[in-house]
Amino acid sequence: MKTNLQGRAFTVTVIWTLLLLYLGSVVHATESSLACPDWPTCNGTMFPEMSGGIFWEHLHRLVAGGLLLMFGLATWLAHKETKDRPWIFKSCLAGIALLLIQSVFGGLTVIYKLPDLVSTTHLALALLFLSLATALASSTSWAVGVTRTSNAIADRATGFAALAAALVFVQSVLGGLVRHMDAGMACPDAPFCLGKVIPPLVNAPITVHFLHRVVGIIALIAVVGLAVWAVRTGVPAAIRTWSLLAVGLVIAQVTLGFISVLSVLAVVPVSLHTLVAASLLAALVHIAALARAAGSANFEATG
Repeated sequence: MKTNLQGRAFTVTVIWTLLLLYLGSVVHATESSLACPDWPTCNGTMFPEMSGGIFWEHLHRLVAGGLLLMFGLATWLAHKETKDRPWIFKSCLAGIALLLIQSVFGGLTVIYKLPDLVSTTHLALALLFLSLATALASSTSWAVGVTRTSNAIADRATGFAALAAALVFVQSVLGGLVRHMDAGMACPDAPFCLGKVIPPLVNAPITVHFLHRVVGIIALIAVVGLAVWAVRTGVPAAIRTWSLLAVGLVIAQVTLGFISVLSVLAVVPVSLHTLVAASLLAALVHIAALARAAGSANFEATG
């Protein structure tokens, strides 16, 4: 049996990207974003003393560089092993472009001293790349062998998972905006905001923070709804399992969000809040890929 090297490379890419997102959150939570005030060097060198904030900021950069190399390897393997599916290689090229653009935005974030929109775009591009890498990993490895189901059920599952993923993406980008606007404590209480269900939206920090919470609640409802539908419908077992896992992740993400506020933005819960949100996004993209594979007319049933 031929070893699925490109599937493994894409899987490593997904894990690597999650680590990078986590480190990015740690960098901001520890106020290390400008510990290296220049880019791409750090204090004029590629090998600075790894201590204090420089440790986190430069480690984040090194992991980002490693991700580009890892995905480059995955792209090369995909070009060799998936000539029958040219869309995979084209998606890889799009992923490389995303990584390069995201790296440039990372540099602009430092050069221009953390402008809110540039820093948030840097995060949004990372989440888009995570989604693409997850779709590639699923299509080349994780979704192989999923049980066949009807096209109608598969289409619904794909649509529900894609909608939930879009909501989580928007909520995560809003969370990035909250982070970079220093609006994390604009609503210093939880689950209410300034003691009210709907606070007075008198300034941008309160408005963005409140929107982040509202979209988070909508995303929670969407993910739970997906899981309930999956359990009640005859979807493949893998889709049910991942849908239930997504429920656990979304509950953990909401809980960590509240803990982040109540702990006055302590490093651990804030960083885990970002990691779990990214993991939830990846899980939902994977569910959509599973559903698409289960309903594909060209998919060979194994169940």
